[in-house]
Amino acid sequence: MSESTPQSHKSHARFDPPYHFVLGLFFIANLVFAVFHLIHNWGDHRISAGWFLVLSIVAFIPYLRLRSYPLKVQDRVIRLEERIRLQALAPSEWHSQIYRLSEDQLIGLRFAADDEVVELAKQALEGNLSRKQIKERIKNWRADYWRV
Repeated sequence: MSESTPQSHKSHARFDPPYHFVLGLFFIANLVFAVFHLIHNWGDHRISAGWFLVLSIVAFIPYLRLRSYPLKVQDRVIRLEERIRLQALAPSEWHSQIYRLSEDQLIGLRFAADDEVVELAKQALEGNLSRKQIKERIKNWRADYWRV
């Protein structure tokens, strides 16, 4: 997958327009319509209008959770990839330290180029750095165009 603009710390977050914008706006519009419907049908049809509102609210749950499942799987794959990469690049006496890195730290390290990833991993352990702090310290950004 190629991108026209280079990726950096400031430009690596991405949206999936059909999901984030089209589907998101659809669910919001549906919720607004359900509230409008309940208000205008408060008399005789308040039970069915209320049920429509409840269903509209419940429909948000899969919308909010749907993306978290594949992202969690991607996080697990990234964790594995980064551990393998660190084992290949780090001195053998440091291999036992690799498993002390948290998932969050390993995910932050995926953007670091090979020439700086080991040093950043050491800094992450010593300073208990967060994903964001690790990304801010990266000098040579290694793009990840596959994750949405």
